[in-house]
Amino acid sequence: MHPTLLILGGTTEATALAARLAGTGIRATLSLAGRVENPRAQPIPMRVGGFGGVEGLIAYLRAEGVTHVIDATHPFAAQMSRNAAGACAALGLPLVALTRPAWTPQPGDDWRHVADIAGAVAALAGPPRRVFLAVGRMHLQAFAARPQHRYLLRLVDAPQSPLPLPQAEVIVSRGPFTEADDRALMEGHGTELVVSKNAGGTGARAKIDAARALGLPVLMIDRPALPARRELARPDEVLGWLAHSGADLGV
Repeated sequence: MHPTLLILGGTTEATALAARLAGTGIRATLSLAGRVENPRAQPIPMRVGGFGGVEGLIAYLRAEGVTHVIDATHPFAAQMSRNAAGACAALGLPLVALTRPAWTPQPGDDWRHVADIAGAVAALAGPPRRVFLAVGRMHLQAFAARPQHRYLLRLVDAPQSPLPLPQAEVIVSRGPFTEADDRALMEGHGTELVVSKNAGGTGARAKIDAARALGLPVLMIDRPALPARRELARPDEVLGWLAHSGADLGV
């Protein structure tokens, strides 16, 4: 069987898998949610935008003749992961997750765990502080409930409308970042607290390492619950999974 892959992407892992597949002759499409204005060019065909829930994804999979789905979305893209699990179950399609391990506390870390964005907002009650709010632009409105803080925001794209935070400085930059860079950033802005999702992996952990080096507390938002599915950590493992599922990789 010659496979047709749909890679649900938006992560460094998805990009690495696309690079691994490029030139192999395997038909694959990388799907991005469209939250970044100018996504990086990819070595395989790419689509941008949502599917329209589980039913829309089912229709796409049928129309494109997809035989295998790889969920390489961000660990916090829970709804997309749930939709993928539901669509693949409905069609009987093989599904695997290419996922990054969660961060775990290291000696010197000062983490305060919260379950979700609402928990992070609640934890920011109290006197004003200088907060490095590293949660992405999608959740900024929630933190408008805590306007007393001075927020440092690092975004991939410049905001197109006024921010909901009255005291915020925006840095437009695309990672990956280094610990030295993030340490200098936090020192320069007098950061007192870092708010971060537990994204895991290496691409976004510089701020966590920098906070440890500076002795700063981190308000760590734990990962959401995701559907049970097979999880792999490396692109080569995905190719092995495809081969064992009967796909003719031609490589």
